[in-house]
Amino acid sequence: MTKPDYRPTVFLPRTDFPMKAGLPEKEPALLARWQDEDLYNQIRAARAGKPKWILHDGPPYANGDMHIGHALNHVLKDLCVRTHTLLGFDAPYVPGWDCHGLPIEWKVEEAYRAKKLSKDAVPAAEFRAECRAYAQGWVDKQASQLMRLGVGGDWARPYLTMDFEAEATIVSELLKFAASGQLYRGAKPVMWSPVEKTALAEAEVEYEDVTSTQIDVAFEIVEAPNAPDVQKLIDAGEKVFAPIWTTTPWTIPVNQAIAYSPEIEYDLFYYYSPDAKKTFVVVAKNLRLEFLGRVGVAKLSDSKFPDSERTYDVTLAQKIDLSDSSARHPMHKLGGFFAAPRPFLAGDFVTTDAGTGLVHLAPDHGEDDFALCKAHGIEPKFAVEADGRYREDWLWLGATGNVINEKFNAPDGPICSDLREAGALLSAAPFKHSYPHSWRSKKRVIYRCTPQWFIPMDQGEPTLRETAVKAIADTRFVPAKGRNRIGAMVEGRPDWVISRQRAWGVPITLFVDRKSGAYLKDPAINAAIVAAVREKGVDAWTPELAAELLGDRVDDFEQVVDILDVWFDSGCTHAFVLESGRWPELRWPADLYLEGSDQHRGWFQSSLLQSCGTRGRAPYDAVLTHGFTMDQSGRKMSKSLGNTVDPIALMKDYGADILRLWAATVDFTEDHRIGAEILKGVADLYRKLRNSFRYLLGALDGFSEAERVAAAEMPELERWVLHRLAELDAELRRCVDDYDFNAYVSAISTFVNNDLSAFVFDIRKDSLYCDAATDPKRRAYRTVLDTLFQALVRWLAPVMVFTCEEVWSTRYPDAGSVHLLEWPEIGNWHDEALATRVARLREVRRAVTEAIEPLRKDKVLGSGLEARVALVLPADDTAALGSADWAEWLISGAVTVDVGDALSVNIAATDDPRCERCWRHVPDVAEVSGLCGRCDTVVNG
Repeated sequence: MTKPDYRPTVFLPRTDFPMKAGLPEKEPALLARWQDEDLYNQIRAARAGKPKWILHDGPPYANGDMHIGHALNHVLKDLCVRTHTLLGFDAPYVPGWDCHGLPIEWKVEEAYRAKKLSKDAVPAAEFRAECRAYAQGWVDKQASQLMRLGVGGDWARPYLTMDFEAEATIVSELLKFAASGQLYRGAKPVMWSPVEKTALAEAEVEYEDVTSTQIDVAFEIVEAPNAPDVQKLIDAGEKVFAPIWTTTPWTIPVNQAIAYSPEIEYDLFYYYSPDAKKTFVVVAKNLRLEFLGRVGVAKLSDSKFPDSERTYDVTLAQKIDLSDSSARHPMHKLGGFFAAPRPFLAGDFVTTDAGTGLVHLAPDHGEDDFALCKAHGIEPKFAVEADGRYREDWLWLGATGNVINEKFNAPDGPICSDLREAGALLSAAPFKHSYPHSWRSKKRVIYRCTPQWFIPMDQGEPTLRETAVKAIADTRFVPAKGRNRIGAMVEGRPDWVISRQRAWGVPITLFVDRKSGAYLKDPAINAAIVAAVREKGVDAWTPELAAELLGDRVDDFEQVVDILDVWFDSGCTHAFVLESGRWPELRWPADLYLEGSDQHRGWFQSSLLQSCGTRGRAPYDAVLTHGFTMDQSGRKMSKSLGNTVDPIALMKDYGADILRLWAATVDFTEDHRIGAEILKGVADLYRKLRNSFRYLLGALDGFSEAERVAAAEMPELERWVLHRLAELDAELRRCVDDYDFNAYVSAISTFVNNDLSAFVFDIRKDSLYCDAATDPKRRAYRTVLDTLFQALVRWLAPVMVFTCEEVWSTRYPDAGSVHLLEWPEIGNWHDEALATRVARLREVRRAVTEAIEPLRKDKVLGSGLEARVALVLPADDTAALGSADWAEWLISGAVTVDVGDALSVNIAATDDPRCERCWRHVPDVAEVSGLCGRCDTVVNG
């Protein structure tokens, strides 16, 4: 007799939602749909009138394809915006780009050099036009790449620092500093790139280990009135030297003094050099042995040995007082600048960490040097030109045309050779240390004193430094350590150098009185300048404009030709984006700034200083920073190592949602990793979440409001799911408030995988498949599944933007975008007593599963449904869990429960017959139909 086929009577899940994602093919189509439907403005309309939440986008440079750090940064920004939009805020996002400065200008210059042309061969306006076109090309390309990443924003109206309106605002902000007296022009040593021929900000510098030449140079002391033992030798015709140690030999030609410390104990002693020359020196006592080792003294002895025994270290006097002393430059015979005596100056920066305890001072090339010399009336000489060469008229090395570089500084280079010939080079050897480089050209920078424009940090009441420090204290930092980092930088930073000597940027629109040196403060002229830039952009700043504005006075004033530091540009973005009114949906200040941790010395700081100088507070309420992306082994990514990860290629292979899920699952507050194995794990997480959505869609096939069951009428398993949803809702809200997306995704995936897939879905598949459509338990389960669907598709939409749109559209093809929805409505479903009960039920369930598994492996049982379970529970468990439907919870055959001292499980094969429809082993299976009582009622009514 053929058994009836009951498969058509089972309510198996049905859905068109595919298991295979096919993201690289599907995502572009969804993106095109969003663009056609103008989804961004649909969201704006849906959130109109709601409380504002503003993330202000930090402007990336418009030069080059999106890299993995760029992708991480924008996914995090998108997560912040989308989660707050989900919470019901009006959270517009206006992307932006930094379009001025060396990154763009350098690339345009490279194109010129490739054609063997100079940028100076074309008019400045024409060169700037090429820079503008280059920047616009990359803005368009990067925008398409970021849109492909699923980043939602006002891509039709991004902000660009090169827009005329933006340039006018930057000029206006500069003139606010000028009007309040917060600008000055001064000559100070600044970090200078000879390759790029401009000053650099600290944020434009990176430090790399290099090998330099360390030298000891003998400066002959010519007068020591407060060191009688030294003076006695000088008067007797002996030469006494003050050796200085430096790792920058090229600064010796601009030496003007020697620094010492009154706190250091100096000794006068002599030694015999390897060529048997007797040399008298003054060196810090505790650096004497290091010095002698560098100059080649191999044997040391005490002063009790006479000269005839060739003693190499004889102390003649201790505690030498160098005040009011002077020395002569090693190249003094050249005359002129080099003939003047070099005074000894007391400096609190002189230490005994290394060297000789004496520091040569070149005010042109060191901040401490400059400050100490200036205090004693010694001014810089501006001997080094913009390209790193000495002036042609400089007496030493000026006419050679040498560029300051490693070869120039080498032990056999011109500096050391000339010092050696003069008898002043005591040692020369390699020295490995960290040294600043331009992060664009990758070449070493120098400290070079040039006239520059500065914003003072310590002028006025309160000072800019004091205002900024208070603003830092008032700002929320995520992670909190960011406050200490930026705080230390601001507390110790020098005045802000805002001038650059380049062509592509916003001009410093000042007129300086040629007689007094004061810049013009005229509100009417300033307003006219801003209006001219608003009309013509940076090209408006011409001699013709000066003549028009100043009239007969034009020859009395110098028109400044420097441009602004690009960090000043970006520091002003809050003004022309949040305040200008061009984007009325925005407001000032921003709720959040979000960038990499390197921006504590970059955009976070320039924005802070600019805003504090003009508005008295930070332009943001909170700052979030992320670390850097390393390769899978934790190494820094570099093209030379071949370990870079291209996000554009990754999206072609995996899809954007996998990349977004990766970004949301790493601890981005620290340096983090990406690689093939890591992405494989992310893809597995994605697959599990996708399959859970697929299950929900299939299980909810045909669900209608008529099926809905009130929470109070549900079985305890469904009420427990609602309890967990209420817990999860609170946890996810906390995660959004803390910007803790790693915990956000982890909480959802743990809930989906552990609570739903491995527990609830497993238990309830029998009811879903086999109960009658009208059965209260099945209706309650499907009600909960609908609640789960509504919550999960919303909660995951900010992360998996394309997949959740696909999920939502599959169930509601005519309901619009999932991204228009708000945070799910979660009831007050907390039930701690039920949670405690279910937790114990799950412990018992795990014990039973562990007992069944060996029998399944040995094929004693085909599944848990064939098991007869004998439980022994402690009395407390029996009382608490006595009402449980154990066969349902354990997905087993018959279950017996006895009372004992501890939990124990005994498994045997059931002898109850199996229902041919639900496959459960129960006593009431009819012999003819093969159906249990429940299934017979469903099939036959």
